[in-house]
Amino acid sequence: MSQTNEPTVCFSLTCKSAAAALDFYTRAFGAVELYRFSPTPGAVPHAEFKIGNTHIYISDEFPPGHAFAIPEGGLAPCVFSIQVEDCDQAFARALAAGGSPLTPSRDQFWGKRTAMLRDPFGYRWSFSQHLEEVPPDELNKRAQAFMSANAK
Repeated sequence: MSQTNEPTVCFSLTCKSAAAALDFYTRAFGAVELYRFSPTPGAVPHAEFKIGNTHIYISDEFPPGHAFAIPEGGLAPCVFSIQVEDCDQAFARALAAGGSPLTPSRDQFWGKRTAMLRDPFGYRWSFSQHLEEVPPDELNKRAQAFMSANAK
């Protein structure tokens, strides 16, 4: 789907079933589907959706195109962070849609409330709710205290 104001960077997710993933992202994150190419029932070689103002591509596996899904039970090495008004509400919605909790909602030293889950396809998503502006000097102090308290 051609767009005149495309973002500088877009990313593409590959799933065993892009159709199932689109359904999950709609229910879990309020994603809006923009385009779906489905030449045969259930097959999705390319689709596009948005979460907020972020444009995301998605497809089924396509080995000739080097597109492989995360292996069953695997976990993506990257995390996608969604800025939200209410971390607890967004986290609960995504869990109810079928996400698996990784870290519960909690306030962080950098001024955000966050939570993280694994979606049914192996991707990690975090929710980030702004709580306060933390000036750099204070952030450094809090980070040092956190690192000291969590040193092994």
